[in-house]
Amino acid sequence: MTPATSDAARPVSMRPPLLRLGLPRDRQATTHLGTFLVTAMLTVLVTRALLAATGYPQLGGGGLHIAHVLWGGLLLTLAFFAVLSFVGPVVRPLAALVGGVGFGLFIDEVGKFLTSNNDYFYAPTASVVYASIVLLGLGVEVLHHRRSADPVESLANAVDEAAAGVAGGLSPTARRRAYRYLAVAGEVPGTSQTAALLDSIGTDHEEVPDPAAAVRRWAVRTLHRVVRARAVPWIAVAVFMVGSVTSVGLGLAGSDGPLWLPVGVVLSGLTSFGLAAFGLWRMRTDQVHGYRWVRRAMLVGVLVTQFFNFRLSQWDASFGLIVNLVALGVVSVELDDLQARDTPGASVRTTPQPKE
Repeated sequence: MTPATSDAARPVSMRPPLLRLGLPRDRQATTHLGTFLVTAMLTVLVTRALLAATGYPQLGGGGLHIAHVLWGGLLLTLAFFAVLSFVGPVVRPLAALVGGVGFGLFIDEVGKFLTSNNDYFYAPTASVVYASIVLLGLGVEVLHHRRSADPVESLANAVDEAAAGVAGGLSPTARRRAYRYLAVAGEVPGTSQTAALLDSIGTDHEEVPDPAAAVRRWAVRTLHRVVRARAVPWIAVAVFMVGSVTSVGLGLAGSDGPLWLPVGVVLSGLTSFGLAAFGLWRMRTDQVHGYRWVRRAMLVGVLVTQFFNFRLSQWDASFGLIVNLVALGVVSVELDDLQARDTPGASVRTTPQPKE
């Protein structure tokens, strides 16, 4: 009996609490939630830039001011309405995109609700917005990455794909994804019936448009092309380390804010620089482990140092965030390529072919 079979054969009463409640995790949730959070952050930055460029106009008149927090609430409502109205995974990418814009418009005005005088320009707003995005991202990590997918969850995801296919047919991408879920599920009760259902569903060769997925694919392809130039990952590490030193310098210069602010910038900047330096030292004998340490350094920079930078420099820290994220993307792709080269004999698992 395989581990997948033995796990799924457990009585329902012995399964994890979420599964007992009928809440299998969506295997694509990390992607959708990533779209939501990235879109929200971009919405805040674009909104701030547009308002600054146009002199902060106000929509309304006669004593009325239609704040963009209302548009954010409307878009969030539309996203929830769509997710609660339709069965299957097709609507989720669009809901993540619309909901991300809505959340961005909402959280951008948080300063008005933290101050007695409704101050949109409240100084800590940038750090509050960034901390909210980071905390939600950490929540995604805890919920979806701390425990591997249960075989039952993989089967549930295959059934979810089939639900969309029953109505409109399965696209080649959706079919491959569904069969991959079945392969992970193993011999869970219901797998053979789900496979038979998938085999019976016709093929729809027209993929549902997914702008966010198209952007992700373009970014991954671009990063893979970029890292082929061997100097690029080293340049990314060097730029990140210079940024860490710059953050330490800003912290040492002090600020008008509380003492913990410059102390936090200095300590986190030194930590990220130290981790990156250790990673470079490890690369002399083991590139994979070296790049893992560099990646950890960059995560400290993005998750911790950047928070203090937003509190210290407010929205001017956005440029540093973009640079750090690009550097993190380059290093992550380089690490993936190195790990793939260090795994000989890796093969792509084939999936059953649908019946015509």
